[in-house]
Amino acid sequence: MKILYKPFALIAGLIAARIGKSVFETLWSKIDQADPPAPTAPEATFPKVVGAAALKGATMAGVAAAVSRGTARAFHYLVGIWPGEKGDKLS
Repeated sequence: MKILYKPFALIAGLIAARIGKSVFETLWSKIDQADPPAPTAPEATFPKVVGAAALKGATMAGVAAAVSRGTARAFHYLVGIWPGEKGDKLS
């Protein structure tokens, strides 16, 4: 049944990336009016570069997990089969 879940997961991944980027940009705009600095930007400070990268990573991972979980639950609701490993339990 995992083969049936693959299209759902692929579309969910694309949606999660767009949502995650939007959430990160919104959060970053609350911190700084300028765009997040690139790691190679000469005028950016070390803490600002590392902070931006950490915030982006945490935001993207959190949104991806939420969307993945929602997709798995929707798939389970529609098909009746949990798409994860056999040991995984629905909670």
